Formats: sequence, structure tokens, C-alpha cells
Amino acid sequence: MPKVIFHREDGSSDVVAVEAGSNVMRAAVQNGVAGIVGECGGQAMCATCHVYVREPYLDALPEIDEDEEEMLECTAAERDPRRSRLGCQLALGDAASGGLEEVEVDVPETQI
Repeated sequence: MPKVIFHREDGSSDVVAVEAGSNVMRAAVQNGVAGIVGECGGQAMCATCHVYVREPYLDALPEIDEDEEEMLECTAAERDPRRSRLGCQLALGDAASGGLEEVEVDVPETQI
């Protein structure tokens, strides 16, 4: 089962295991992770699932497409050019399916 670890600025974290085929935003919303809104439901049409991916996982991420790039310009929290991603665009699964088996992200202080 893929695993996502959500870290918050206060030092607390949530560890969430989900079925393959999900994404970071759905994992957060379905498990009540504070700080991830997912307002558009995963359509890359808002930036309320903005996360900062931790360094060890950056090389495993898919490329940012044009829609995600545009939405990342609208984040409420400051964008980090290397680490900022939309959780809805980070698929979870195994390497063969193109998903992440594990990822750790920092949740921004604000999404709205």
C-alpha cells in the first residue's frame, strides 16, 4: 500500500496508507489531514492541495505539466520553485504504474 507522510509546521505529522491509484490530495482529504482542502476535487483548477515535497522524493516525481504550473502561480503560501507541487497531480502506486510508493510532504501554513 502506498504511504504519504504529511508534516506540519508545528512538528506534528499524519501517516496515511492508501490504495494504489489514489493521489496525495485524495489521501489527505479522505483521511482528514488538516491543511489540505482539495476544493476542485483534483482537477488541477485550484491550488488548495499545494504541498512541498521533501528532498529525497523530488527525483521520483513526474514532470509538472502546463496546467499544474499555472495553478502553482496561484498558491496562497509562497511557492518553492523546486518543491511545490499540487497533491492532486502526485499519483500513488508502484513504480511500474508511474505512481509513488511513498512520499513525504510539508503542508503549507495556509491554502486559501
